[in-house]
Amino acid sequence: MNLDKSLIISKIKSHYNFIKDADFADFLGITPQVLSNWNNRNTFDIEKVYTKCLDINPDWLLTGKGEMLRMSAKEPTQSINTSTCKRIPLIAEIALNGFKNEKFNIQEADVKEYYIIPKFKHQAIDFMIEVSGSGMYPKYNSGDVVACTIIRESKFIQWNKSHVIATKEQGVLIKRVKKSTNDNSILAVSDNESYEPFEIPKNEITGIAIVVGVIRLE
Repeated sequence: MNLDKSLIISKIKSHYNFIKDADFADFLGITPQVLSNWNNRNTFDIEKVYTKCLDINPDWLLTGKGEMLRMSAKEPTQSINTSTCKRIPLIAEIALNGFKNEKFNIQEADVKEYYIIPKFKHQAIDFMIEVSGSGMYPKYNSGDVVACTIIRESKFIQWNKSHVIATKEQGVLIKRVKKSTNDNSILAVSDNESYEPFEIPKNEITGIAIVVGVIRLE
């Protein structure tokens, strides 16, 4: 049986409470005509949808089977308005060891404080951490707080975007991730030109998350 991709798009639209196609298209970063073409042709741009709908289970997006929402998006949270805002934990770097594991769970003892940010209401933010060092300057300053969504499968890595990478030897890094000429590695690039790019073997990575937002104090 062919996958009904137009039904998947319809369910996602309903999940985010969009009534008008034009508003939903704007949220996805496409034109209403492109959305109409997707429905007519029973197709969609999976990377475009996943980039904007981070609380959607990627396996469901690919196959239409299983749970529509990722597990972290279904966990109960306390918020100002439970339908739109949730409490996002700011955690210590040490808590990120092994967050690639499906059973990874943030412990209350590792939470420094919670943030409630209405701007992130359509994003499945898993955690926030503080930036340390100058490797990503001027993109991020030391002391900035970045909001992150865990990437469970390498095929959903968004190349050339900033990611938090937990490694066995170097601890937690925030770098721009690019494809390597070596299939067994990724290339970690600093925005600060004083730092040289370097390879990270994939078997050294214990977790990776994309940075989807930042909080900065002047």
